[in-house]
Parts: sequence; C-alpha cells; structure tokens
Amino acid sequence: MIYCITGDLLYSDVVNCTAVVDCGGVGYCITATATAMSKLPSPNENGGIKVRLFTYMNVNGNDNKIELFGFANEEELAMFKRLIDVQGVGPKAALAILSVMTPEKLATAILSGDQKAISKAPGIGAKTAARLILELKDKLAKLYSVQGSAGDDPDTGAISVGVNSSDMQDAADALAVLGYSHSEITQALSKISGISGTENIIRRALTILMK
Repeated sequence: MIYCITGDLLYSDVVNCTAVVDCGGVGYCITATATAMSKLPSPNENGGIKVRLFTYMNVNGNDNKIELFGFANEEELAMFKRLIDVQGVGPKAALAILSVMTPEKLATAILSGDQKAISKAPGIGAKTAARLILELKDKLAKLYSVQGSAGDDPDTGAISVGVNSSDMQDAADALAVLGYSHSEITQALSKISGISGTENIIRRALTILMK
C-alpha cells in the first residue's frame, strides 16, 4: 500500500481532479479530492515544487486496473476508507462525497442524519446517503465519543449533557468528531436551551465554542 507520495508536481488538472507527481523519477498519476487539488500550487515548468498527497491504491480485480486516489490530509484518507467499506460505495463515489464535504462536515451530517447534505455530492442519491448514515452513524459515534472507565480522568469520560435528549447526544457526538474535548462540549451544551434539532444545537454550540 502506498500511504503517501512526496515529490515534484509535474501536472495538475483541477477540472478533472488529476495530478501527476514525480517521485524518484516515476510520475504517479493521482485522482484527488477537490480539497486536495485546491491546496496544490501551480506546476512549475522548471520543477522543484514539492508536494505531498496521502494516497489510497485501488486494484480493480476485474481488469487488474490500478488507481491512486489522493487526499489533502490523513483525515480525508481515513474517512475515504470508511466510506468505501459501505456496500455500494466505490472509490469514485467516496471521492465525490469528500470533494463537496470535509471529513468533519461529513461526520456531522452522518451523526445528525442529514441525508440531504450528503446527497448533494455528484452521483450520490437518497438511498446511498441513507445507507451511509445507517452503516456509519454508530461506528463514528463509537469512534469519536470518548468512553470513560473507572479511574479515568473525569474530562475523558463518556459525554453526558445532563439532558435526556437524543438531539443533544447526537450534537455532543458530532462536536467530539470535530475535536472538542468532553469538558468543552459539556460546558457549551449546558448553555443551550429552547433549541430543538441536532443541526441547530450544533450551530449554537459552535458559536459558543468559538467565542
């Protein structure tokens, strides 16, 4: 598996999301997310512009076709791998999703059940979006929600917002995905009242957290 490629950028095509990187005298053709492409500089005719793309090598067993898919960072790569584990979601569909949503926004959409946001990706219909939510919601919640145990630091325990609300808990899970700590999430959510809907709670919490 080629985890990442670092070398001189020889060619980039933003429209088709394709880049060629010269690494050790070999030009690797990489199909990347729109985010990754937007971070690449313009190719220099004289060479010397070093770039790095995290990559996933896909081998199509039917025709032995080998493709390299590129990502701006490890978070994009990790989310890509989770997406292609879902039945019916291939590499190109996963790339399309990550080209319109950052891993953080996608995780938030999945945890909040926002099927409409996911369906905005080219070629992703309502059924595929629903399948992604169904298969990944619990996995993402378990992955990013910090599970406490006896003797653990209280700030690393399971998130509890003191409100018997699935919307609040979904919002807490989404905020954990975004990298906020247990204490930050608890404090922010404790200041929220009179708001319903996971997305609305997340927006309000982010407003509080970013002050």
